[in-house]
Amino acid sequence: MYNSLKRVLGTLIIFSLVAVMLAVNTYIFAEEPYTAYLFVHFTGESANGEQTYFSVSKDGLHWTDLNNSAPVLISDVGEKGVRDQSIIRSVDGSKYWILATDLRIASGKGWNAAQYNGSKSIVIWESTDLINWSSPRLVNVAWNIPSAGCVWAPEAIYDEETGNYVVYWATISPLNGVTKARIYYCTTKDFITFSEAKLYIDRPGNQGIIDTQILKVNGKYKYIRASRDGQITLEGSNSILGNWTYIGDISHLGYTEAQVEGPILYKFNNENRWGLMVDQYASNKGYLPLVTNDLTSTANFRVLSSGEYFLGANRKRHGSIINITEEQYNALVSKWPSEPSSRIQSYNYPDRFVRHINFDVRIDSDINPFADSMWKIVPGLANPSGYVSFEAVNYPGYYLRHYNYDFELAKDDGTVTFKEDATFKIVPGLKDSTWVSFQSYNYPNRYIRHYGYLLKLEEISTDIDKQDATFKIVDFGLDISTPKPSQDIPTPTPAQSVLCGDVNDDGQRNAIDYALIKTYLLGIIKEFPSPKGLTAADVNGDTRVDSIDFAMYKQFLLGMIKVFPAEAM
Repeated sequence: MYNSLKRVLGTLIIFSLVAVMLAVNTYIFAEEPYTAYLFVHFTGESANGEQTYFSVSKDGLHWTDLNNSAPVLISDVGEKGVRDQSIIRSVDGSKYWILATDLRIASGKGWNAAQYNGSKSIVIWESTDLINWSSPRLVNVAWNIPSAGCVWAPEAIYDEETGNYVVYWATISPLNGVTKARIYYCTTKDFITFSEAKLYIDRPGNQGIIDTQILKVNGKYKYIRASRDGQITLEGSNSILGNWTYIGDISHLGYTEAQVEGPILYKFNNENRWGLMVDQYASNKGYLPLVTNDLTSTANFRVLSSGEYFLGANRKRHGSIINITEEQYNALVSKWPSEPSSRIQSYNYPDRFVRHINFDVRIDSDINPFADSMWKIVPGLANPSGYVSFEAVNYPGYYLRHYNYDFELAKDDGTVTFKEDATFKIVPGLKDSTWVSFQSYNYPNRYIRHYGYLLKLEEISTDIDKQDATFKIVDFGLDISTPKPSQDIPTPTPAQSVLCGDVNDDGQRNAIDYALIKTYLLGIIKEFPSPKGLTAADVNGDTRVDSIDFAMYKQFLLGMIKVFPAEAM
């Protein structure tokens, strides 16, 4: 009896220790300080648009594309394209999964086929650190849904009641005589083995529903979910698979499913504030952020003005946002840095920029993907002394080159002819000497000009020729790969008035201040001309002066933001 009692007590002690260890681990994970954000998304129906892109932010509103605005992960399975990415952190914080729709509209299959004869699988990547990802794998989650036409916008959330992850998505299929989109779900513990699909959400009548996302908030409701169901609808519940209460929609702000889709809910770090991103698919404008301090009512949502946010170079389409640590942020920007790049603006069509499209080169406005108009200006391939070449940011190794006096984006084939065709001299603008023109290396009597919006290499004589051959190089370099170590920002005394961004304290915020920040980050200067400079240079208000401030200053000078984040605090 005594020995049996000892064994029972010993077992209880072991279980108690395990429980304490689990509680401690859960507590440590829950309390891990998040300081930044990762946005996982696609960009559109361009050649590489339906792949997985990463962007990062320090404040959840101003985003910087990683990997030179090129995809980070490529799907080579299924339809060889992905959309509607969601990213999930495991309950213990040890793993991450990206789920995505297996769909590539750019292949030409069309939306009708995508809806009614599309893939029944989702694409999954797995990682332990956000840096090293597994190969993509296909999982057929809709195999038991009769006449399933598609599987769109997969998401997942951990269900504390069952200890499973609930994976949910939209499928168009017939049920009770009505063919429409409904939300189905299955469960998994490891994202390898999945249960059968079951019906999750079905709106009344012929109303379909897609793009559902659930966020754990631990307020009046433990969970909030947003969906596109004729509106962008919010609901609340204390159980993922239980009953849900209608909260409201954002139609009072002028947005229904006719204008927006793909809602993304996320929490701002260390604040009682939440963001709701909606994809302006109808107007092709990308995401629009809304903010609120209270998710129990949609009346509290506010649409941000264009000066309060910046979504980066690429136009972002349906994706997902998670909170990350400073260590994770630094690892991401080190793994997939965005190198300095430029845009080339037309003199006589200032809303148009040089871009490549289907390997042709022209000037366009409203460019999507934006990265098609971003160039790395590198030493000339044929002659690095006094000459340059233009390398596409999102097609490394591909250069702007002339061929039969026309222009194309082509891969460097290593030949002398290619290098000469892709090399130019930057000279004072033929129409305006404060702008620039580009003189051919191997045809020095010819210059780059546009004609009918297409780029040509021609001799220049008339005034129109000169206008067409004059451009401006707009610096858009977002070099966040080697941030300067954090600097302590002194707190100004009440008598010390600091104008955010005015690092030389001359009462203005201009290119001089921008240049000073750049030289400071490069280590050319150790301190700013004004004692207020360090405080003024911290334009995002995170008590650091680093390349994120530099990038935001660039956005400010280009008119992309009207107010620095530090001024809005």
